[in-house]
Amino acid sequence: MDPEKIFLRPIAEADLTALGGMLNDPEALGEFQWYGWADPERFRRRWAEHGLLSEEQSIFAVATEGEFLGFVAATRKAARPATPYWSIGAQLMLRARGRGIGTRAQRLLVDYLFAHTTAVRLEADTEAGNLAEQRVLEKLGFTREGVHRSMVFRAGEWRDMVYYSLLRTDPRP
Repeated sequence: MDPEKIFLRPIAEADLTALGGMLNDPEALGEFQWYGWADPERFRRRWAEHGLLSEEQSIFAVATEGEFLGFVAATRKAARPATPYWSIGAQLMLRARGRGIGTRAQRLLVDYLFAHTTAVRLEADTEAGNLAEQRVLEKLGFTREGVHRSMVFRAGEWRDMVYYSLLRTDPRP
């Protein structure tokens, strides 16, 4: 899979089985994303309601010709009602990891958000131990802002999260 041939598109109905299966498979999610079993039909219901594209959250398929490779998501946040920004994330199928696909997919999402929203700030977070995702964010020009201690509970332990941001005015590689 050539990362340059990766593109984002709205989630299609045909993607929903793979998406639901991926999100309920501890091995598919990987070490840093498994938080326990969840309703496998939640995305299908939200897709039927608004195609997983809403003013509060948008989820896009990461794809190559004819192949669903995972997804990226942007969730609207706000420090105050008049100051919205987006928090982004990504999850890839096992076969797509370690090939630059996640970097390309997140770059495409950043480009999309800055082109189609007025947000001046994007944010991303990852577990402190997820060094691969930290490298991806830094490649994309995100600035490490700090660590939130004991922010998420996973696998029987509270874990620290590292927070990053990218401003519309920041230089991008």
